[in-house]
Amino acid sequence: MYPERLKRAREAAGLSLRALAEQVGVSQTAIKKYEDGVNTPDSSQLLKLAKALAVRSEYFFRPFTVQLSADVEYRKRANTPVKLLKRIHADVEEQAERWQELTNIYPQFPIKPFTLPAGLPASVNTLDDVEQVAAFARESWKLGEDQITDLVDVLETQGVLVIFSAVEAQTKFDGLAVRIGSQPVVVVAQHWAGDRQRFTLAHELGHLLLQGRLTAGLDEEKACNRFAGAFLLPATAIQRQLGQHRRMIEWQELYLLKHEFGLSMMGCLYRLLDTAIIDAKTFDYLLKRYYFSGWRTQEPGNVYPAEHTILFKQLVYRALAESWIGESKAAELLGMPLARFHRERKLEGADAVTDQ
Repeated sequence: MYPERLKRAREAAGLSLRALAEQVGVSQTAIKKYEDGVNTPDSSQLLKLAKALAVRSEYFFRPFTVQLSADVEYRKRANTPVKLLKRIHADVEEQAERWQELTNIYPQFPIKPFTLPAGLPASVNTLDDVEQVAAFARESWKLGEDQITDLVDVLETQGVLVIFSAVEAQTKFDGLAVRIGSQPVVVVAQHWAGDRQRFTLAHELGHLLLQGRLTAGLDEEKACNRFAGAFLLPATAIQRQLGQHRRMIEWQELYLLKHEFGLSMMGCLYRLLDTAIIDAKTFDYLLKRYYFSGWRTQEPGNVYPAEHTILFKQLVYRALAESWIGESKAAELLGMPLARFHRERKLEGADAVTDQ
């Protein structure tokens, strides 16, 4: 048993030593000794630990293959609790390890390495230049100027892996970037609304494309925000929808734009300013009304549908079909009990159609 895995699973579950001890029926000191490697739980205690932490017992015996400590880049709020970051960190390490293990199973991994679009400018001097980088990326990847209906699929096609964390982070966490070997990975929260997920994904893509290109004095976070808005809602598209210049905008127009392009109403409002469709005075007036309406916490109307990924699950089943892994390993990679995996494999019941 690798004792560090017990600590990681406990932190991912958001449990204190005392809370886990109470669930398992041992002392807090006993859990601490398990985590420090001083003592080893017997088979019955190991099963109780696995049940309390919602992991398979095999999890505790798998060697570490991914360490995120030096490579992680968090986009977080200043008041994000350390405990929450530990939970996210542990959850992402676990998923990244499963990705790494799956990668090693394949004789030739079918996901191409991420490469920058050929012809990106060597230097980016202004936010208007950032706008051009976003347009260039769309053109290079043949995305056109219309809405991107599945941003996760676009990123995965270009070699950027996406991990969805189930940790309930509410508003205190904006995203995470890491690498698994040569593959960049972007992490977003599974429970976020789709427009927030998409903006974070596009923002992190901006970091990948703009890294090392921004001249001194150009703030990277602001540049990546501009990239995200321009990538999701190109200037030509918003001008086509709303016109070249406007004195005022109806909220319904922003709501419709949001649900067509998957960018929040606030994001659309900033795009109006970025593209000079409205002037700064009109923007300030609308922004104040937006805040006064309480929409910063929750925008009105229907929530934009969340993004999702099926790539990891597809690759697990492909490896199973090729006999590179057996059912037990497939179930372990998918993080589900073997009995449930059997049902899903046979397309029996609701499990067959639910996302991982």
